Amino acid sequence: MDVVVIDDHPLFSRGLSLLLPGLSDGRVRVVGTTDDASAAAALVRRNHADVAIVDLHMPPPGGTRAIAAIRRADPMVRVVALSGLAEADAALEALRAGAAAFLPKTADPELLVRPLLAVLDGWSVIPEELLRQLLADAQPTGDQGVADRLTADERRLWRLVADGASTVDIATALHVSERTAKRLVAHLLRSLGVSTRVEAAALAGRVGLGADRGGAHRPAG
Repeated sequence: MDVVVIDDHPLFSRGLSLLLPGLSDGRVRVVGTTDDASAAAALVRRNHADVAIVDLHMPPPGGTRAIAAIRRADPMVRVVALSGLAEADAALEALRAGAAAFLPKTADPELLVRPLLAVLDGWSVIPEELLRQLLADAQPTGDQGVADRLTADERRLWRLVADGASTVDIATALHVSERTAKRLVAHLLRSLGVSTRVEAAALAGRVGLGADRGGAHRPAG
């Protein structure tokens, strides 16, 4: 199985490149890596990859759009989405974009081998706890519909706003300029139908967009 890794942490990519062949008895090899989400589809085509491992939390255009681009470029490629946080909304976004699996980035590399082989055989893989959360959230009502109209990146920004993050903090967390951060927040407020960050935070509380739905304010890996 030829695998490519799309991740903005070079140490992680190099680690998988070194470990996966041995852990899989030679069945899995990493044939290409990139830290640029916009280069993901080209990397897959160039290396004729069977599976692409994509970190969801990357600088723009981000992991979710990379997954969609990969699937458009080659619908036969299976995609495994990784995240440092067990976020139900990010997992759902990745699956909708075309990922066949969603796995925690904190898992030991040896635990990746079986899911990689499974997705190549046509299976989908997702942690049981996260699957149960997705099923529990499958029938949103009331204000929850607002959250479901947003992308995973917009919901991540909403959490930062709800946590009281400053414009500087938001810019740092999203790897954008302060000017861009202000523009993104303004667009988010319009999408939510509110006028202030305080109203956005209150709405986040009503729909449960807090620790139970993706964790506290902290940078994602």
